Amino acid sequence: MGRRVLLIEDEPHIAEAIRYILARDGWAVASHAEGDGALEVIRREAPDVVVLDLLLPGRSGHDILEDLRADPALAGLPVLVISARGPGEAQAAAAGAAPARFIAKPFANADILAALRQMAGA
Repeated sequence: MGRRVLLIEDEPHIAEAIRYILARDGWAVASHAEGDGALEVIRREAPDVVVLDLLLPGRSGHDILEDLRADPALAGLPVLVISARGPGEAQAAAAGAAPARFIAKPFANADILAALRQMAGA
């Protein structure tokens, strides 16, 4: 499998930090900063894994995850859910939409890398 990731995150500092650690690890990183249009970007970019924030302008990460899992062409796409919300709610969203995993903000860089490597088989 490849090493292409789509980062859907609206906080510029968080997006830049994740982009930096992934690029240093050899990932090709594309990004999108809002919920609106996220599915179209996922289809266009065809990533190996998606990093998805739950709190996005325009459309929630919950809704995007539900749409992904309802689309036969995208249902198996690995998604790493990141959120500053309470772990219970965010983990429930990820657990109900396998293959998805959850990491809370703030996160350790090593945790993001390990999760994505495992999810992408890289």
